[in-house]
Amino acid sequence: QVQLVESGGGLVQPGGSLRLSCVASVASGSIVRINVMGWHRQAPGKERELVAVITSGGSTNYADSVKGRFTISRDNAKNTVYLQMNSLKPEDTAVYYCNAPSIVTTTGTYVGVWGQGTLVTVSS
Repeated sequence: QVQLVESGGGLVQPGGSLRLSCVASVASGSIVRINVMGWHRQAPGKERELVAVITSGGSTNYADSVKGRFTISRDNAKNTVYLQMNSLKPEDTAVYYCNAPSIVTTTGTYVGVWGQGTLVTVSS
């Protein structure tokens, strides 16, 4: 079984910064390849939305609402993806989820893998 575990959420004042991390791990065997990793978020009463994605080669894509403020990066050797969030606004308040459309391991391929989420609250 493979899992994604997020960390780094919390309470921050408007204009502040937070850095989220997400580590992929597998119960048996080892991870061979994760082509795409991404961050989504879901605010109270709203649908889940894409925040940013990054390929194994480093290509990135961002939601218009976070361009210029958020930066996604990854460490392929550590199977980890990061989200650096700067100039945070109250409307960034949401549960942030890590996602990998597919994770190839030595014991099989897992599709549609999601983390449990980490809460980010931007408030004074």
